[in-house]
Amino acid sequence: MTELAATFKQQAVAEAYRHRPPYPDEVFDRLVDLIADAPRRVLDIGAGEGAIARPLAPRVEHVDAIDFSQPMVDAGRQRPGGDHPNLSWQVNPIETADLDGQYALVTAGASIHWMPWEETFARIVPHLTPNAQLVVVEHGPVDQPWMDELVPVILRHSRKPNHDPEFNVVDAIVERGLLDLTGTARTTRVGYRQTVADYIERLHSTSSLARDLMPADEAAAFDAGVAEALRPYAKDGVLDLTIEAELSWGRPKIPSQ
Repeated sequence: MTELAATFKQQAVAEAYRHRPPYPDEVFDRLVDLIADAPRRVLDIGAGEGAIARPLAPRVEHVDAIDFSQPMVDAGRQRPGGDHPNLSWQVNPIETADLDGQYALVTAGASIHWMPWEETFARIVPHLTPNAQLVVVEHGPVDQPWMDELVPVILRHSRKPNHDPEFNVVDAIVERGLLDLTGTARTTRVGYRQTVADYIERLHSTSSLARDLMPADEAAAFDAGVAEALRPYAKDGVLDLTIEAELSWGRPKIPSQ
């Protein structure tokens, strides 16, 4: 896992992140509604290129976006909203980050499974307001009719052995005694159109399918295999996707001694 996490420090992966679908607008409405305390400061951990932090910053007092990858942060600064005055960036692992709380909300978008949970929670909990919630946000395409054709291609090239599709990171954190789960919600599904070429690049933004992990001939074979799997479903090279986000939130706790 440590080796795979390091792929997010690759320049090519940071560049490929722009091909990931944006979070539905409803995500940000729900995040703002979960803020119960003042000041309305938000800590975004594992922020990547700021897919949560950038749209959220204009709606709160301040967002501290923290990620361990310099290329990700550099990419985020250049994306729309990356220079908002309410947004600060920091390159650091969250467990050693310089925190400027108190924070009324902590967000983690598709990132918390990479972090050392005990150290992370021990670091953030002292910097929270009394009613602050940690929100884990996952999102992406659902009901993709081409998955039967696509999954074998992914499995042939993935650098992530023994992937468990049933693993739920929130359940695991709760079982570890680090989170009192308060609620969950799914957003209304929204449509999103994406070219086959951009869909392929989105796959290369993941830790297990990064281009730099593959020799050039293997990357070309992967791209061709994905394109063939998607071909029957694309119209003029464009796919119609359905995007959904799931939010899970609760009160984080310091690990028991």
